[in-house]
Amino acid sequence: MIFDWGVVAYAAPLLAEGVVITLQISVLAGILGLLLGFALGLASLSGIRPLVWIVRGYVDFIRGTPLLIQIFLVFFALPVVGVRFSEFWAGVIALALNAAAYVSEVVRGAVGAIEKGQTEAALSIGMTRAPLLIHVLLPQAWRPMVPALTNDMVTLTKNSSLLSVISVYELTRAGQAVISTHFAPFEIYLLLALYYYVLITALATASRWLERRLPAW
Repeated sequence: MIFDWGVVAYAAPLLAEGVVITLQISVLAGILGLLLGFALGLASLSGIRPLVWIVRGYVDFIRGTPLLIQIFLVFFALPVVGVRFSEFWAGVIALALNAAAYVSEVVRGAVGAIEKGQTEAALSIGMTRAPLLIHVLLPQAWRPMVPALTNDMVTLTKNSSLLSVISVYELTRAGQAVISTHFAPFEIYLLLALYYYVLITALATASRWLERRLPAW
């Protein structure tokens, strides 16, 4: 087998366009997933039983079903009830909803791991649950959360490749388009792997940088 460097040279700039879309999807879905995940995590810690049950049901559903099915539900099933999104936004929303479930578990676990005596002491001096979370528990939970949240964001970035099934022109879809015209799957998939490796390595490096600079409580 002869490695076709000409195909690689041709495909590299085309795949770079897919990288831009992948980054846009990952950033948007990551931000939405973090915001929703933190809201769900705090709701699960609120002590309000209906909220806790709703969050638990949502998390169990997301964790118990494949992401591909969730993408199909957002893109193909929601239009049946009159809710329509473009391929791009359907992908962003599906990834964000999926990530939010895992982020909420990270928040719940990190806060729950803090020594119970601190919660008891704060409650004993009259502090209510909301200030307790904001001023006592969350500041201590930030640093332990970072590695787990980074793992969730890495997973989200890699899972963006599944959006090729609904024709989102992200990195994997761009590679498939080149393969369909140049019939060089080995070269293109190897190049795709390299692009994803660089993206994930950059994200992991940024996470380690952030973790070193967060204060240790």
